[in-house]
Amino acid sequence: MFNLNLLIDIHFLSTSVMVGVIWVIQLLHYPSFHFVQKSDYPKFQQFHMSRISLIVIPAMIIEFITGIIMLQFGFSSNFLFISSLVILITIWGITFIFFTKMHQVLISGYNEIIVNRLISINWSRTLLWSLRLLVLCYIRS
Repeated sequence: MFNLNLLIDIHFLSTSVMVGVIWVIQLLHYPSFHFVQKSDYPKFQQFHMSRISLIVIPAMIIEFITGIIMLQFGFSSNFLFISSLVILITIWGITFIFFTKMHQVLISGYNEIIVNRLISINWSRTLLWSLRLLVLCYIRS
């Protein structure tokens, strides 16, 4: 038997995980890129990309898939929920358009301009994911 409440909880939890991760990345992880030894930077960047992917890819996929399934079960008429999915798609777009390319550049070595750009542009994802979580909190209440 399908449990809509469980689906909603999983969707909310995956968004919550991503909000926690994105704030840690914004306030701690990306700024720490400036303190890695230049000679170790390509290895560090490879390590970062492989390890962060283990966390964010499953959470992002679960967040997206559960959101799409929720549309099938009555949320397609909920303006706030649709808005939250538009925010999610925007976050994915920002991620693939900007962040994938910047991280690829950093594989070849430290670049202060790119790291500063990561930190700056990541505020958009941080704020959008936080807004999305607030919207989902409101919907759940």
